[in-house]
Amino acid sequence: MKMENRIKIAFFDTKPYDKPSFERFGEKYGITFKYYETKLNEDTVELAQGYDGVCAFVNDTVNAAVIDSLADMGVKVLALRCAGFNNVDMKYAFGKIHVLRVPAYSPYAVAEHTMALLLTSIRRIHKAYIRTRDFNFSLSGLTGFDLHGKTVGVIGTGKIGRVFIDICRGFGMKVLAYDKFPAEGLDNGDTVRYVELDELFANSDIISLHCPLNEETHHIINAEALEKCKRGVVILNTSRGALVDAEALLAGIKSRKVGAACLDVYEEESDLFFEDNSGHILEDDTLARLISMPNVIVTSHQAFLTEDALENIAETTVKNIVDFFEKKQCPNELCYRKGTAEDCKDGKCF
Repeated sequence: MKMENRIKIAFFDTKPYDKPSFERFGEKYGITFKYYETKLNEDTVELAQGYDGVCAFVNDTVNAAVIDSLADMGVKVLALRCAGFNNVDMKYAFGKIHVLRVPAYSPYAVAEHTMALLLTSIRRIHKAYIRTRDFNFSLSGLTGFDLHGKTVGVIGTGKIGRVFIDICRGFGMKVLAYDKFPAEGLDNGDTVRYVELDELFANSDIISLHCPLNEETHHIINAEALEKCKRGVVILNTSRGALVDAEALLAGIKSRKVGAACLDVYEEESDLFFEDNSGHILEDDTLARLISMPNVIVTSHQAFLTEDALENIAETTVKNIVDFFEKKQCPNELCYRKGTAEDCKDGKCF
């Protein structure tokens, strides 16, 4: 594609690991990216002036004011390089800007990270690593428990949830699954069963979240839910931060109701995660207290971060943009029809 005909995209919240794959696929498909380290929000949206589209990530803010500004500047497309879109006011975006996403990049990356967190927590690997660095080879306080024979409750059985279930079955675990739209053929009536949430809470030794964030799932793990759980339950969240009421989780840990928590996401992460805050005082008291707990592991939204996933994210995002501008339709476009998010398959969203 000639340089003057290249599609121009303003790329927000850029990190060093983003550029190699996007540069490679951008060159291949005729897209020029302008990289901005700043996040997209009302104060930075003017940086998109003169571009055909913007590329955003999970902590960019795409509210009504941002959408109006983008539309006024003639920006036609918002390309999300992620699966989730709860940071976009989708109802307001309808009819003003086309929103594309990456519905799946590497379910294995997220599911494997979830299991890595679980194993690290219950076998105290992080504590053993720190000890042996100081030549302390004591085993005191490092006792864990077997996963074999334990029951894991999996909330959300999309691609990531099903991969995590396969991993758990490999460890000899029993699975209780919950999803508003059950996956056909997953329930075998024995080692994997679909149940209602109350039964999942009551009978799971470990609960792992793999569902999208919406009005129904917001704070799906709250004080009421934790009250229904087994004493010593392990909570895993590598999906969306607001699925867990962090204050309720903290209270559950302090009361010993929650035996351990492994979090790759946090409800108020947008101004913290992906950045080096080591030289600053952490003003989020809830997060600071969670991190201080000996039975809590927090990683900074890195479950997706594998070379395979980054490659898939870049390729799918670039192809989405090309499909939109050259074919006038994209199979990964998000639409809001009657208040429900759907994949737009006909290219006639508006």
